[in-house]
Amino acid sequence: MNENLFASFMTPTMLGLPMVILIIIFPVILFPNPSRLINNRMITIQQWLIKLILKQMMLTHSIKGRTWSLMMITLILFIGTTNLLGLLPHSFTPTTQLSMNLAMAIPLWTGTVLLGFRHKTKMSLAHFLPQGTPIMLIPMLVVIETISLFIQPVALAIRLTANITAGHLLMHLIGSATSALLSISPSAALMTFSILLLLTMLELAVALIQAYVFTLLVSLYLQDNT
Repeated sequence: MNENLFASFMTPTMLGLPMVILIIIFPVILFPNPSRLINNRMITIQQWLIKLILKQMMLTHSIKGRTWSLMMITLILFIGTTNLLGLLPHSFTPTTQLSMNLAMAIPLWTGTVLLGFRHKTKMSLAHFLPQGTPIMLIPMLVVIETISLFIQPVALAIRLTANITAGHLLMHLIGSATSALLSISPSAALMTFSILLLLTMLELAVALIQAYVFTLLVSLYLQDNT
């Protein structure tokens, strides 16, 4: 119980060197490039899931928006596998770091906004001033719409960070309680352990859902600007 509650969120190091880059690159190993004429079942299932997700996500996009298909599928696979690997014992989840999530959200959001100003300049500028706005409210509404636009990537990153961090903290607290109750009351420890199992199943779903939500919001930003 004396363990630091936020110890699992500290960047791991080896010989004084941060291992974040190796941890970020590791999910790539889980998706090998097929080199055979007939693939095994695992690669076949992976390719089927990738095509299904890509089809659902890019169904409403224009031709210009579909050029981001590789970016979108790479993003959802990276976030999803990183979140799942973070649920393993004594592992590190990079998506609990706000700095990393901002590093993903800001460039993607900036790319969609610049794409909108390039191809839909009038429509992009029209978002700053709704039609029929009274003249007295124009300066205030322009400021409000500008702030709401710049808040989008921050909200995108905070949503992912908060959801993943909250789940990890709750699992840590319940696990510590189970360990403490084991010598005091085995029946209570069994109850908290069953709660921990249910929470772990929930976190597995949350890890995939948050990856989908993050990518879906980027896809919606792209759709609004193409």
